[in-house]
Amino acid sequence: MIHVITQIERPSKAILDSFRGIATATVHEASGRKGAVSAKIKPLYRGARLCGPAFTVQCHPGDNLMLHKALERAQPGDVLVATVGGYEEAGYWGGLMATSAMAKGLGGLAIDGSIRDSAEITKMGFPIFCRGISIRGTTKSILGLINHPVLFGGVLVHPGDLILGDDDGIVVVGRNECEAVLERSLKRIEAERIKSEKLKAGISSVELNQLGPVFESLGLREE
Repeated sequence: MIHVITQIERPSKAILDSFRGIATATVHEASGRKGAVSAKIKPLYRGARLCGPAFTVQCHPGDNLMLHKALERAQPGDVLVATVGGYEEAGYWGGLMATSAMAKGLGGLAIDGSIRDSAEITKMGFPIFCRGISIRGTTKSILGLINHPVLFGGVLVHPGDLILGDDDGIVVVGRNECEAVLERSLKRIEAERIKSEKLKAGISSVELNQLGPVFESLGLREE
């Protein structure tokens, strides 16, 4: 078995730049409501954002050896997407690793587990999405996999998929779907702008969304 796959395909810089600033909820809807990662994986701090190709990492529970290898191999802009075998009671990532990641220009970390040195990392401004915080250390002695598909927060992530994260959570867009989802996202933004203007003018959300027939079919009664 090849433990570390070093060559992966990534979305173009133009595609990535176009997704920056688009809300994850918008992209999720434009994707056909696919790709939403578990809401239990949250940003470490308000304002953290992820937008980059997935560089996937599979760690053994309680061991972060492969995260160190990923730090060595990942390219600028990559988002490390790490699984830890479901064991959350360890801090797989800390301030020194964040320092290394920032020096390399990585796009952030999304981990289906816990990290530590949270105050230090928040002050640094390195974007992390995680399940929690744990002061427990890890071993560095067990091999895992890099750039193999991973099941991350209930979503199958392939290397090179787009990882987009904001205060609302993370959405994953398949690398080959990025252009189509981007087009639908931009159309959705314009449609919502028009709706916002109508709401500002005083129209109710019931009328705007044509919910009258829905209430009627459900037998809603008012006095």
